[in-house]
Amino acid sequence: MKKHISLTLLASAAVLAGCMSTTMSSADLDKVTAEVVKTSFQSKGIATVDRLQQDEANRLCSAADVAGVPLDADTAKAIEAAQMKTIKWPEGGKFLGDWAKGEKIAASGKGLTWKDKAGAVNGGNCYNCHQIDKAQVSYGTLGPSLYNYGKMRGVSDPASPASKAIVEYTWGKLWNARAYNACSNMPRVGHNGILTTEQIQHVMALLLDPKSPVNAN
Repeated sequence: MKKHISLTLLASAAVLAGCMSTTMSSADLDKVTAEVVKTSFQSKGIATVDRLQQDEANRLCSAADVAGVPLDADTAKAIEAAQMKTIKWPEGGKFLGDWAKGEKIAASGKGLTWKDKAGAVNGGNCYNCHQIDKAQVSYGTLGPSLYNYGKMRGVSDPASPASKAIVEYTWGKLWNARAYNACSNMPRVGHNGILTTEQIQHVMALLLDPKSPVNAN
């Protein structure tokens, strides 16, 4: 008898699910999915569920990814233009800090977990996606190699007018990568407050200072 009841309930659930999938719009399904995801996670420490909220750029890029269709050119340009406006340029034009400190920031994956305290210093976790220094034997390949980043772009003096364009591009890319690529997977380390302005200056030095291990070797 119990087996019969269970089979009946399973059959009813299957019918209900089938009816929902044929009567709900794509927007309704997105809403239901978002609610299921939201209720599947819980806030703990500084890792709160508001991280699941998407801004407009994330929403559009996610929708394009799900549809398997790239963003149209006008939408991509609109996202990039909006993200470009969020970039905060360093006061006094000080783009570079200390490459040695930048090396430690790039190698550190600490921060933003539920175990971390609010306001704790985060790492850049750069090696998770990039090769940066030849001495590092373990690194991710999701992003391009950054070894010889400055040297390959002809930066012999980051303070020179000739280097201005690549220095500003590198700052903007670190601050908000979506200003240059609408659906970039690169974390927006400045825009989202992952790294401070001072930390980004140090990472900039790692990438562009001719004396850093990125460019000197």
